Amino acid sequence: MQKLIFATSNQHKVNEIKPLLAGKFELITMRDAGITIDIPEPHHTLEENAREKSGTIYRLTGLSCFGEDTGLEVDALQGEPGVKSARYAGDDRDFSKNVEKLLRNMEGKTDRRARFKTIISLIINEIEHTFAGICEGRIAEEPRGTDGFGYDPVFVPEGDTRTFAEMSLEEKNRYSHRSKAVSKLTGFLLTNENFT
Repeated sequence: MQKLIFATSNQHKVNEIKPLLAGKFELITMRDAGITIDIPEPHHTLEENAREKSGTIYRLTGLSCFGEDTGLEVDALQGEPGVKSARYAGDDRDFSKNVEKLLRNMEGKTDRRARFKTIISLIINEIEHTFAGICEGRIAEEPRGTDGFGYDPVFVPEGDTRTFAEMSLEEKNRYSHRSKAVSKLTGFLLTNENFT
């Protein structure tokens, strides 16, 4: 089975993606590969941040790898928090504070439309390929549910009435931005003669 390094130290993201690759590829985390660096996300777009992650790991290992960046875009907030989603309330990446700030900024807003967007940057043999996944939905009035991570307690995907945090991982993956991007990634890898 081909190995693929995932350029993240976020175990929640690993837990979401691993089942989507099951039986197709062996997912290697940065920790599995003995890499302990914290890759910065200094850029102004999700694409650039995803590329920063995959490029860093590829330069270190020379092995097939991918990085991803995800943002929550809220229409009533002109696309915020967007690329700053993980640090919306500060550099400590405290998602409870991020959710509090989001709900505070949404007070009195009737337009609750929002979307999660994931960009994956894959590098194989020095060539980059990118894949996107988008999940439309809306921001709930208050946090609901205890599963998931990040903004999951306040995001209701289109086609459901529950937040991501009220769903099992399997249920969330039926809707999620990340699963859509990973589906494109695996489809590409399974037909790429340089990888299979």
